[in-house]
Amino acid sequence: MLTDKFGRQFHYLRLSVTDVCNFRCTYCLPDGYDPQQTRGFLSLDEIRRVVNGFAALGTSKIRITGGEPSLRKDLPDIIAACVQTQGVNNVALTTNGFRLDEQVQDWYDAGLTQLNVSIDNLDPRQFHSITGHNKLETILSGIDKALTLGLPVKVNAVLLKSLTDSGVSAFMEWVKHTPVSLRFIELMETGDNPRFFEDEHVSGQRIQSKLLREGWVSVDRQFDSGPALEYRHANYRGRIGLIMPYSKDFCATCNRLRVSSTGKLHLCLFADEGLDIRDAINHSDPIVLQQRLISLLTQKEQKHWLDERKTGATKHLAMLGG
Repeated sequence: MLTDKFGRQFHYLRLSVTDVCNFRCTYCLPDGYDPQQTRGFLSLDEIRRVVNGFAALGTSKIRITGGEPSLRKDLPDIIAACVQTQGVNNVALTTNGFRLDEQVQDWYDAGLTQLNVSIDNLDPRQFHSITGHNKLETILSGIDKALTLGLPVKVNAVLLKSLTDSGVSAFMEWVKHTPVSLRFIELMETGDNPRFFEDEHVSGQRIQSKLLREGWVSVDRQFDSGPALEYRHANYRGRIGLIMPYSKDFCATCNRLRVSSTGKLHLCLFADEGLDIRDAINHSDPIVLQQRLISLLTQKEQKHWLDERKTGATKHLAMLGG
């Protein structure tokens, strides 16, 4: 089992398969994706080796991220490769939903077990203003298809100060009738957005207090769960989760590592650098990769330093999929 020097065990790999994204979200890529240099993204075979290496060390959950992973034509093959890896029992996908409506059946057929969709506002005009795309209706249609297939769906919404009150109210009404897990995520500062962060960051604690006042009760975390604190209510079909990276002891339950689309291990989303493991990925002996991962994990720090406004190497969230 991958275990760090603080006793935290890592069952969960967030695997980026591209850093390309076709949305222009105001908090991430307001000017769009900038392909300034040639990208050598991990091949399908390299992805198999990465997943096998982590699985051999106890990783049981893989989340495929981007950028936007559906921009890779071989995404169903990537999903299938993860699903077919011995020891992996949960294969999730995070997507902006651009191709969800047309492709969710293919992802399901490949073996996908969980879907996360990013929707920051349920007002079509606000959605377009945030993302640069008028796709809300088809994304919601895609979510309906996923639910019909039996896929558990989580919806990620970044909290923005300018939209919080109206946006939260609309989401709460939607969750009353829609069986999804909606997670409100505090805006995080990255290298490219310090001014935007200063203007738009809002704590999730106000929503947490509102939930508790209105009778929502906490849901026990699973060992491979992400960082959300999740709540349920008897009168709501859906659940509410809160991801509050600026809260006390947020990193104490960290159970996830990240590999970038170019083969770098990131011990934290906000680590100072990615650690190149591509040579180990492509070594003929799979033990070499496993030994490298064990060795590099000794460098993981106890916490991120977001509270000190240190964002490390993360210029924007599309680099690693959050």
